[in-house]
Amino acid sequence: MSPQRPPLLWFNIFIFVSSLLLAAVVTPWYAFNYGLSWVHLIWFVIAFSFTNLSITAGYHRLWSHKTYQASPILKAIFAIGGAFSLQNSALHWSSDHREHHKHVDHDVKDPYSASRGFWYSHIGWMLRDYNQSTYSDYQNCRDLKKDKVVQWQHKYYAPLALITNFGFPILLGVIYNDIVGMFLVIGAVRLVLSHHTTFFINSLAHIWGKQTFTDKNSARDNGILAFFTFGEGYHNFHHLFENDYRNGIDWWHYDPTKWLIKACSWVGLTEKLRVTPQFKIEKARATMMLQNAHQKLNEMDASPSLTNKLEQEFESLIESMRDYYDSKMHLLQNKKQQVLKSHELEVLKIRHLQLKEQFQYQQQIWMDNVKRFA
Repeated sequence: MSPQRPPLLWFNIFIFVSSLLLAAVVTPWYAFNYGLSWVHLIWFVIAFSFTNLSITAGYHRLWSHKTYQASPILKAIFAIGGAFSLQNSALHWSSDHREHHKHVDHDVKDPYSASRGFWYSHIGWMLRDYNQSTYSDYQNCRDLKKDKVVQWQHKYYAPLALITNFGFPILLGVIYNDIVGMFLVIGAVRLVLSHHTTFFINSLAHIWGKQTFTDKNSARDNGILAFFTFGEGYHNFHHLFENDYRNGIDWWHYDPTKWLIKACSWVGLTEKLRVTPQFKIEKARATMMLQNAHQKLNEMDASPSLTNKLEQEFESLIESMRDYYDSKMHLLQNKKQQVLKSHELEVLKIRHLQLKEQFQYQQQIWMDNVKRFA
């Protein structure tokens, strides 16, 4: 006899279905009959960015993972934007997300486990009361229970959600003399797209993309998803280095959430931004490349000598990598503390450049070897 499924969450179902119907059916009808203007599009982009960044920079990287510290003003902005996003309170959201990272891909303990399929991880887990016992006391968020802004938002989440989701669109409608149009675009369309772009990180980002840094879980790196999710698409990196305020670590990675957090630090709204040591990142990347190369060699039934050569190149790479990043850290510390004399600092710089050249040389050899099995 199969176990009884949890009861349906009818309020959640109503929100998802009604907003989808308004966005996908009523809005096109209204646009065809009454028209929409650039004003609607501009305010849609503003509202969509506000809500999504409140989730990515606030709910996710600030409160769920504590990757940086924020001023009360910025916290309040994120709390209001989070209520506007209609994704529950920051305390509730963070509790779910911490369980997800702690038990990723576990069929029972991960609230939105990708191992249970796309539908479940995308939206199905919110349609039934699968995780009722999780929210009795929020013991996995004891730190957030001491955060006054988080507690204020949690206590007044319902009125904040109503005020933002009805108040903002109606106010814009009054200003631009189109209450219905603004409610449809800023209310329904923005809400549906905000919901599902966030949900894609729980579902699609565990299915589509590359496992650049680890294969210990299903998370993937995907630049296309990053574009639609304000940088959250570099999910494989995030699951291995969850305490880093960045998801996209390279300069060409599209990560507006990272840019916002960094820009806020320049004006004193954020501080203590946490960054993973570059050595750990590069070592994880190289280890995955080695693992993939091993798999190809096994498929080719390659000779042990070829495997041994690859292992030796990997060890040489890691050694030169460690020396280079140790040298870099030592040089930066001495520059900051100004403890060395000028000529001693010059010697240190020369040594650092030598180690950099050695690392780059070893890295090129490594890449040439690995490409043969890509």
